[in-house]
Amino acid sequence: MTHRIDRRQFLMGTTALMAASAAGIRPGFAQASGLRLTFWGSQKRADLTYQATDLFEKKGGAHIDGEFLAWNDYWPKLATQVAGGNAPDVIQMDYRYIVEYADRQAIAPLDEFVGKALQIGDFDQDQVDGGKVNGKLYGVSLGSNSVAMMVNKAAFEKAGVDLPGPKTTYEDFPKIAEAFEKANVGMKAWADSSGVEPALENWLRQRGKALYTADGKLGFDEADMTEWFKMWKDFRDAGVIVSAEDQALDTGALENTMLALGKSATLFSNSNQLVAHQAIVKDPLTIANFPRINATSGGGHYRKPSMFWSIAGSSANKEEAAKFISFFVNDPDAVKALGIERGVDASKAAREIVAPTLDALNKISLDFVANLGDLAGPIPPSPPAAAGEIDISLLRTTSQEVAFGQSAPEDAGPAFVKAANDILSRATK
Repeated sequence: MTHRIDRRQFLMGTTALMAASAAGIRPGFAQASGLRLTFWGSQKRADLTYQATDLFEKKGGAHIDGEFLAWNDYWPKLATQVAGGNAPDVIQMDYRYIVEYADRQAIAPLDEFVGKALQIGDFDQDQVDGGKVNGKLYGVSLGSNSVAMMVNKAAFEKAGVDLPGPKTTYEDFPKIAEAFEKANVGMKAWADSSGVEPALENWLRQRGKALYTADGKLGFDEADMTEWFKMWKDFRDAGVIVSAEDQALDTGALENTMLALGKSATLFSNSNQLVAHQAIVKDPLTIANFPRINATSGGGHYRKPSMFWSIAGSSANKEEAAKFISFFVNDPDAVKALGIERGVDASKAAREIVAPTLDALNKISLDFVANLGDLAGPIPPSPPAAAGEIDISLLRTTSQEVAFGQSAPEDAGPAFVKAANDILSRATK
């Protein structure tokens, strides 16, 4: 995963969102005759999204002005817009932040539109429930996905080892790394994922733990975090993963991942990002599950709403925004144009429309999500407010401190848990 912003950017965005709550949400500035839309993602996502907005307008819907940004820039700007009462009408929302935005009334409940302007009657129930906060619907799922490991097929073929799969474990990392060295592949088999929250969550779930409990507390302890940081330190010291200096080159953009830079043959990511990564990497890619802890452990995967459309609490055009969202997830032409770039459709009818149109890469993603088997478990509760700061700021910073020898795992584990608890405590005051 490469969705990261630095601490200063994150805190600027969080401060702006809190300011919006304190001051109250003012009416939006959007004209009654049109809609504004914002989302994060690649140029490919933008091209597909704008095909859908053009179709909406051609079929009698409102004109839509869209804007897209990289994940790093998206959240600070959105929070600033919310604080200024100028949020776009339609907002791409993440499972991580939906509780925080709903609690601050930055996004609006959609229940009044369901069955009318907004049709989601054949959505998978887990995808509907994923968009609810305190029993109300605040987000319409744009597809489901799962964490997945991007794999450079050519590199593994050159190393003479099988591609990672359901039986691959963390215990296999050293021997696969050794095969890469002996074959002079020219890159490491593995990136350093010690600062990647989905990797940590998957690892914790295999241990019967969780990132967060249903009541918003940490679902792990100091011993867990110490062991996590130690595992990656041991890999780093043995040359099994990329160096700290190389990993630091990954500043957030897809172009800067260890996979894209040719530093590693794998990357912990999401199933719906295969197309975006392949657009950057010249070698053929495929996807695999995250490693198991050992041969007998279960998997830590789950089907997650990849993202949502939400409507700004300040929007003056909520009904038209709901009509657009409904069009986006249901209209056959829009569904065909969009494919599964945002994940596997939540609507059964949409899946039937899009399946015959998929190219080889998108079929890989669809098949992966549909066939997780015993790797998959129930979806966890939505993360609490401020979970984003723990991920984006604290975990990344702490992992880098360990990587560069500024902190030992035995110190970093307890320090991380204390700091995370402090962040959660502040967020509830």
